[in-house]
Amino acid sequence: MAIQDISPAEGLRRVQEGALLIDVREPDEYAAVHAKGAQPLALSELPSRFAELPKDRDLVLICRSGGRSARAGEFLVEQGYDAARLHNLAGGTAAWVEQGLPHVEAE
Repeated sequence: MAIQDISPAEGLRRVQEGALLIDVREPDEYAAVHAKGAQPLALSELPSRFAELPKDRDLVLICRSGGRSARAGEFLVEQGYDAARLHNLAGGTAAWVEQGLPHVEAE
């Protein structure tokens, strides 16, 4: 089951309202640039670490452009997470940064 795609602006709004922003890229990608406040949990580690994610909060999933975060959302649905609480950030970190939303870049 596919999860809902949301825009970067909508993702920021949801995070400001209490959703967790989960970055599923690899650690080196996260270190280079990430949305401010994003918590790293690489897609490659998700099968062994998904239980760290709460089921009672909205999760906004972000990757580079939206593909891996969509796969992460599908995996979480398979693990019993409510698809209505999962959101894929369309365009990923690239779109987040392009729109000038708060982010951290490596120095």
